Amino acid sequence: MNNPRWQGIFPAITTKFHADESIDAEGTARHIDFQIRNGIHGLVTCGSLGEASTLSLEEKLQVAKIALDASKGRVPVLANVSETSTREALRYIAGANQLGVDGFMVMPSVIYVADAREAMLNVRTMAEAARKPLMIYNNPVAYRVDLKPEHMAELADCEWLVAIKESTDNIRRITDLRNTVGERYQLFLGVDDLAYEGLALGCDGLLAGVGCAFPRETVALYDLMKAGKFAEALKLYQWMTPMLHLDVSTKLVQNLKLIDALVGVGTEHMRRPRLPLIGAEREFVEAVVKKALATRPAQYQSAP
Repeated sequence: MNNPRWQGIFPAITTKFHADESIDAEGTARHIDFQIRNGIHGLVTCGSLGEASTLSLEEKLQVAKIALDASKGRVPVLANVSETSTREALRYIAGANQLGVDGFMVMPSVIYVADAREAMLNVRTMAEAARKPLMIYNNPVAYRVDLKPEHMAELADCEWLVAIKESTDNIRRITDLRNTVGERYQLFLGVDDLAYEGLALGCDGLLAGVGCAFPRETVALYDLMKAGKFAEALKLYQWMTPMLHLDVSTKLVQNLKLIDALVGVGTEHMRRPRLPLIGAEREFVEAVVKKALATRPAQYQSAP
C-alpha cells in the first residue's frame, strides 16, 4: 500500500445548512474552496464539528460528494466514520468508497464506551473494509475511549492505518506516542489550543477547527513551526489562542459557526437540538472575534 504521508492543516469542515436545516450544498462547496485557495493540505468531512450525529448516513455521503466535487483533486478528502455500530460503519465506508474518497478518519467507538479490545477490533474491521489509508481519531475526553500508545503499537501491523488524530488534553501523549511507535504513523494534533505545543513536539499536522474561518493563518502557523521560526509562530499563536479556546467546548459547533458568520465565510444555521448562541455566551464570542479581526496580522490574512 502507498502511504500518503498526510501532513499539514486538515480542517474538520463545518456542514452548511439552510434555515430549514436542509444541507446547503452550494455554501458547503464555497467554504471548502475558500479553505483550499488559502492553502490547506487536506480536509475531513462530517466530524464532530460537521454535526455528524445529526446527519443520516445518506446525508454524510452527500457531504462527502460535495467535498470531492469542490476539491477537484486539489487536496485529499477524508470521510469521518463515527457510526454507532460496526455494521453501520461498514455501510458508510462502502458508500464513501464508491464516491472515491481519498481515505477515512475513524472513531474507535462512539456512544458505547468500548474497551481497548473492542475498539481495536472495530478499527481493524473498518480498515479492512476501507482498504484505503485511515486516520484513527483518538478522543478520550469527549468520547471516553482511549487507545493509548501501547494499543497503537499493537495496531501497527494493520497496513491501512497511516495516521493518528490525537485529541487528548494531555500533551505528554505526543512524546509518548513517538517514543512508542516512532515514525510508524503520521501524528495530527486535534485540540486547537494545543496546536503550537503539538507542532513543537513534532506533530505532522493539525486537525483544525478555527482553521475553517482562518485557513491561511493556520497554515502560516504550521509553516513557521516547521521552519523553526518559533518566536514568530508564537506571536501568531498567541493572537489566535482566544479563538482556539472556543473549539474546546461542548458548544464548539455553535462557537465556530458564529466565527464563520462573523468573518463572513458561512452562516450559523445548524441542526437542532443545537441552537445559535444568545446572551452572554454570544457576546463573549463576538468580543473575542472582534478583537481578533482588529489585530489580525496582515501578512498571514486569508484571502476572501
